[in-house]
Amino acid sequence: MDACDQKGVSIVYIPKGVYMLGSVEFAGPCRGVTMFFMKGDLRAPRGAFLNVETWLGFRYVDNLIMKGGGTLDGQGQSAWPFNQCHKNNNCQTLPISVKFDFVTNSRIKSIRSIHSKNAHFSFFGCTNINISNVELLAPDYSPNTDGIKMGSSSNIRISYSKISTGDDCIAILSDASNIDISNVYCGPGHGISIGSLGKYTNEKNVNGVSVRKCTLNGTDNGIRIKSWESPISITASNFLFQDIFMYNVRNPIIIDQTYCPHPPCNRQTASHVQIRDVTYRNIFGTSSSEIAVSLQCSKKFPCKNIVMADIKFGHHGTKNSLKSYCSYVNGRFFGRQYPPPCS
Repeated sequence: MDACDQKGVSIVYIPKGVYMLGSVEFAGPCRGVTMFFMKGDLRAPRGAFLNVETWLGFRYVDNLIMKGGGTLDGQGQSAWPFNQCHKNNNCQTLPISVKFDFVTNSRIKSIRSIHSKNAHFSFFGCTNINISNVELLAPDYSPNTDGIKMGSSSNIRISYSKISTGDDCIAILSDASNIDISNVYCGPGHGISIGSLGKYTNEKNVNGVSVRKCTLNGTDNGIRIKSWESPISITASNFLFQDIFMYNVRNPIIIDQTYCPHPPCNRQTASHVQIRDVTYRNIFGTSSSEIAVSLQCSKKFPCKNIVMADIKFGHHGTKNSLKSYCSYVNGRFFGRQYPPPCS
């Protein structure tokens, strides 16, 4: 349907109450501000809907405002048993709760999304988006329920939000740039990830990501950069991870350039993703595994200019010592370092 067919402000208003809603796309281009104002709650149809890409879609909309305090219920419990992607690379994916394609100069705030069938929010081709005070919830066993994932997008800001889900809290993919994440609570989930990268042809560089003042609680990973072993050549650079607290996180700091979530994988060659200019500063908390810092870079394209400053972790629930594990890393370390840095 047309999201905005008149000049001035166009408003889609969801009053208090609970409403069932099938798959809908709001399409521009727009001639004014478009407001999606949710006071009530929307529920997706039950079941898998394998032939549907998204539940709610916004495409070619400029000056979108999505707010109101309402809840989007994807009813994922009825669909997760149909997810076969963990064992079938050609699986049919379940619908994303809200997909933003080519949306610009927009704000998403004070929205709650629960039990998404697939990812909660997805951004592609978007520019200048401000996301704040959102709550994205799904249980830790829910498959592929990324909180926010983005690709081919720039100038995205995420702040003061809570993400508890079964996959990455935030996933930053190919051709993303100038991404700022601050004051986000993540857990459970797979942490905050750059990647995976290097899987598909025609991928583009990822540049300029800042993750600051965040908390990760009980996640599988903390802050992670991941790439496949493939000949696809791109650069991932200029990343800052600063003032981050982690509690009971299995892999607090991790670079994994041998990423293979569902073996066996077609390991054609060492990863051709060049990771460089990454700073980790004032990161602390507890690790649930022995290896708190794992930097496994590419043999063919070693990581360059990795800076570790003031890193301090304890072993969650025990007094056991922690370790760092590194391969093919060029970098420096400053200040306190525990576990001891790689020599």
